[in-house]
Amino acid sequence: MAAATRQTSRVALRWVSEPDCTEELTHAELLDQAARAAAALTRLGVRAGDRVAVHLPLVPESVIATLACGRLDVVRGSLPVGLRPHELRDRIREMDAKIVITADGEQRCGEQQPLKQLVDRALTGCPGVRNVLVVHRLSRPVSWKPGRDLWWHDELGRYTEPLPRSYS
Repeated sequence: MAAATRQTSRVALRWVSEPDCTEELTHAELLDQAARAAAALTRLGVRAGDRVAVHLPLVPESVIATLACGRLDVVRGSLPVGLRPHELRDRIREMDAKIVITADGEQRCGEQQPLKQLVDRALTGCPGVRNVLVVHRLSRPVSWKPGRDLWWHDELGRYTEPLPRSYS
């Protein structure tokens, strides 16, 4: 039991952002966030075999989304951040995604790059997408479609009690 406790308290993920901020998640924190993300996806109607499109830069939430999809037996489709809106649209249609997970933006080469704006443009002609989960990464205005767009942190924050972990 002591070995398991030591393992869950060890750093599992260390992320350094471009403006030189560091985020660390222990094994326990990573698994907890994955359980919360899985619960949020389930609440949004995602079931085994469904497809979730992930359009995120290299941020901890990308790893959390991957673990959540694996936990639910959901197909996680990666959408590279450098794609143009029509390319995103084609990939979202091809994978028949029900949910898109993106960020409001990213910091690249010292410049803020909008991501949500690209997804919004791509989603014209993608009626199968029910929701867009938006990870807050930059302090910038974000276009919003009520009823479809949801903040990642709000959806994961709905679960205040510890959730069961299927991983050991």
